[in-house]
Amino acid sequence: MAKPVTITDVQVILTQPGKSRLAIVKVTTSEPGLYGLGCATFTQRIFAVAAAIERHLRPFLLGRDVDRIEEIWNMSMAHGYWRNGPVLNNAISGVDQALWDIKGKRAGMPVYDLLGGKSREAAHVYVHADGGSKEEVAENVRAYMARGFRYIRLQLGGYGGKGSPMIKPKGAPPGAYFDPRDYARRTLEMIAFVRGEIGDQVELLHDIHERLAPIQAAQFAKDVEGFKLFFLEDALAPEDIAWFRMIRAQCATPLAMGELFNNPHEWQTLIQERLIDFIRMHISQMGGITPARNVAIFADMYGVRTAWHGPSDTSPVGHAANLQLDLWHPNFGIQEWYRPSELDYAIFPGLPVVEDGYLYANDKPGLGIDIDEELAAKYPCQDIVEDWTQTRLPDGSPARP
Repeated sequence: MAKPVTITDVQVILTQPGKSRLAIVKVTTSEPGLYGLGCATFTQRIFAVAAAIERHLRPFLLGRDVDRIEEIWNMSMAHGYWRNGPVLNNAISGVDQALWDIKGKRAGMPVYDLLGGKSREAAHVYVHADGGSKEEVAENVRAYMARGFRYIRLQLGGYGGKGSPMIKPKGAPPGAYFDPRDYARRTLEMIAFVRGEIGDQVELLHDIHERLAPIQAAQFAKDVEGFKLFFLEDALAPEDIAWFRMIRAQCATPLAMGELFNNPHEWQTLIQERLIDFIRMHISQMGGITPARNVAIFADMYGVRTAWHGPSDTSPVGHAANLQLDLWHPNFGIQEWYRPSELDYAIFPGLPVVEDGYLYANDKPGLGIDIDEELAAKYPCQDIVEDWTQTRLPDGSPARP
């Protein structure tokens, strides 16, 4: 019997080529030159994830057989006793994705072939069109359409809107203020304007980003129904998912949910009761390719499609992992795409490319992506305190971002 290939080291590579701080896990093996990469990016708590990997997962994993992905994932999740939190899930994800990368390289196959092979040649993507006015949003939509994009998410002044007139109490603390009711009114007006300007030539999406109270979200979903969105995203916070039953009973607006989910109990009910149309977890937040594969199969049984989270705080390695899943599973819906910079492509050779609104893989073994560690080191992660997640209502009350 051949001697197993084992884990000899687990490293965390932190880099910040743009606004988002990224965590890449590199798993080195006993086979010379063989290693794998995975995404462990929880950008708001990046150093906590790094510590979890370096101080806890690394000692636990050294010497283990790289082929035993299922066992390693389950034992890593149980080894900490408390489980299903964002720091630990991201740490485990980095290792899990790296092990799938290694398995693909050993087999000489892309990960999508290990999962069962392609269901499609490329993945449709959507991009974000923002603006300070409804006219500017429409102009940005046209610009994306000219570049071949056919699915576009609309935002007016960012999440929750900016520039709304509001009177704050004296002594109100600093923060990212927004007015939920004004946001809802202005956003509906914007979507109506854009649909009127461009017609039905493009699919439109919108992200509430949990900025409304549940009953307001239900009203918004009803009001936007006539504009035929491709989907309405994150209408509710994870704590409020029971309200999806009311929204579903009130309207036929397609619903997407999941980027903040950590625990299987958050997505199981929504899928089983067919309360949403698209499941869109952050792959590293849920623990990696292994649980994402299982959720995709589970969702397919109930006619729920996937739309994995894909912002700039998913690392390029994470985007490569998303695409492997997109190309494989039959119930793929759409993939969020962040439009990487030239620097991203330089640091991460093999990062997928978009042509005419489709995201293509390079068909190399594993995840098909690498990292220039020397170049990545020139862009270290900064010590920052996030501003946009310090959200407040007009009276200064803390609110969910």
